[in-house]
Amino acid sequence: MYILGLSCFYHDAAACLLKDGVPIAASDQQAFSRKKHDSDFPVQAIRFCLETAGITADQLDAVAFYDKPLMKFDRLLRYQLHHFPSTYRTFVDAMPRWIATKLRLPKCLKDNFGYTGAILYSEHHLSHAASAYYTSGFEEAAVLTVDGVGEWATASWGRGKGHDLELLGEIKFPHSLGLLYSAFTYYCGFKVNSAEYKLMGLAPYGQPTMVDKVRKFIDVKDDGSFRLNMEYFSYERGEAMFNEKFEEVMGRPRRPLEHKGMDDFYMDAARSIQEVTNEIMVKLARSAMERAGSKNLCMAGGVALNCVANGHILRDSGVENLYVQPSAGDAGGAMGAAYVVWNQLLQNPVGPRLPTPYLGAGYDEAEIKKTLDRYGAVYKRMEKDELCTRVAELLDTAHVVGWYQGRMEWGPRALGHRTILGDARHPEMRTIINMRIKFREGFRPFAPSCLEEHVGEYFEIDRPSPYMLLVAPVKEEHREGLKAITHIDGSARIQTINQDQDALYYDLIKAFYDRTGCPIVINTSLNVRGEPIVNTPEDSYLCFMRTDMDAMALGPFLCMKEEQPEIELKSAKEEFGLD
Repeated sequence: MYILGLSCFYHDAAACLLKDGVPIAASDQQAFSRKKHDSDFPVQAIRFCLETAGITADQLDAVAFYDKPLMKFDRLLRYQLHHFPSTYRTFVDAMPRWIATKLRLPKCLKDNFGYTGAILYSEHHLSHAASAYYTSGFEEAAVLTVDGVGEWATASWGRGKGHDLELLGEIKFPHSLGLLYSAFTYYCGFKVNSAEYKLMGLAPYGQPTMVDKVRKFIDVKDDGSFRLNMEYFSYERGEAMFNEKFEEVMGRPRRPLEHKGMDDFYMDAARSIQEVTNEIMVKLARSAMERAGSKNLCMAGGVALNCVANGHILRDSGVENLYVQPSAGDAGGAMGAAYVVWNQLLQNPVGPRLPTPYLGAGYDEAEIKKTLDRYGAVYKRMEKDELCTRVAELLDTAHVVGWYQGRMEWGPRALGHRTILGDARHPEMRTIINMRIKFREGFRPFAPSCLEEHVGEYFEIDRPSPYMLLVAPVKEEHREGLKAITHIDGSARIQTINQDQDALYYDLIKAFYDRTGCPIVINTSLNVRGEPIVNTPEDSYLCFMRTDMDAMALGPFLCMKEEQPEIELKSAKEEFGLD
């Protein structure tokens, strides 16, 4: 049985295909369109899923959509009318476009794939919950979902047992922790629904001096439930995130969007909203587990990507087993919707934990070679052991290496298949990669990939973190020697690797460990600022040629930068106007 799950039209469009309850393909649309956070109908992602299975759309047993558009339309219309006539211009601009796109899923499927079969609609937060619980491997668990907004819910909690998944309560729009965090993202000069992770990375540079100001915007109860003081916000009317009263409380106007300068004031604002977010998420997690009667906790929704808050949940909530779905945002709802049909509607038994996060597109050796030859690339083909040994040598001698292997990751984190690698011991490596390759803000941290068996030696964590969704302190004695992955507050966003998870990536890091005695490398996504993570071999080679990476391993082929021919290509440095 084939079930296709879809998310689209709002934030991150994606498709996921289950075969007899097992995900065999999953990808967001931006991987193919190269449009970051692409929300359009995911034609290419769907096509990839069908081609992976070797089927056509008429062989699908069902299509599952991750939310209920008519319920969402009801919310939007109610708020437009409630605030009329001040919302007149928004109503005139937005409603025709909304109706023309977001209520036409059956037509999109028919026009693009000839599909006229069953289309089933899950609720937004049920899709989030299903994406986490049904892939967790737990026989029973508490479930917590927190994001900006679905149809009406902005947070929900529930219980999973066997194939049954029940949401027991929710917080409704306009009261939203995700939207409050987005408001501060905008206030600190970053893009909403795109750069919340920048706010999280900025927060450790500040002090929590504005927590009392943040508390004027949100009332938090002991169980984690909350209400926003809406006199400070405008988003419920489809306008700006906040109004002038918000800025009056904060004491300064918002920082201009993507402004180059950053001062202590906005760092303190970032730290303060992060502290409040940590507190709320810990309280919500604790109360979700109490209501469900379980110490197992599954999480999804955009706020579940806040790995700093996840680290606090791990340490402070009393959770015994925590599972966060690797594609916890809206894209992951595509997987959740498919599982709602397979497990809840059809009542099939729950399967094991998500077998792999590497569910995206992959390209074989012949396809990679064809791309390299088309560009006249100079390369050497190596067997696995030779490749791992050579790349480990390059990393040990301060080279930055692109690592393009296997199938693409499911979710926003590069997990060792579409990755830029560096030496975590090198004191200047973070600056080198940020300034010469990623062309991004200097305050942005890099994640360590660590051999799973060594993680407890270097970090204050007692469990694996395979999806890079947990932050933990670097042990005091290792901070000086691991400057490149140690954030300013002494923490790191950890990815652990074992051989079953990814044999080749494990073997690479093991080769580095055998050579240096260090079981850790820098892992950051293979892209430059403003671009999605690379997908095809061509994406990868062009990213390599546009930046100051020293080497690139594409499958078994190793390319050294100094050996490559010149090609007519605008460098990333030129694109961003950098010297």
